[in-house]
Amino acid sequence: MSIKINKEKCVGCKKCLSVCPGSLIKLDSDGKTYIKYPKDCWGCCSCVKECNKSAIYLYLGADMGGRGSRLTAVSEGDVIHWNIEKTDGKLHSIDVNRKDSNKY
Repeated sequence: MSIKINKEKCVGCKKCLSVCPGSLIKLDSDGKTYIKYPKDCWGCCSCVKECNKSAIYLYLGADMGGRGSRLTAVSEGDVIHWNIEKTDGKLHSIDVNRKDSNKY
């Protein structure tokens, strides 16, 4: 399980650099991010949640039942919209309110 970074969508804000617990995300000479050792990614999704440009996504492979889908996240206030783009082009969204997500 690993993240992937779409350099065309990356705006070079560097937010993902500060949240990666493994310090795996680096900057290239163009100021765009890349993951240095994808196999070492924990799949924690911290960087996915931090990137509001959907430049970073978690690849949901067949081993996870995702069959190649892509998971991105967009935050709007207290709500995180987890967006799943399936291989057939269909989109599915799961909305999570941060205030309610840990109340149990």
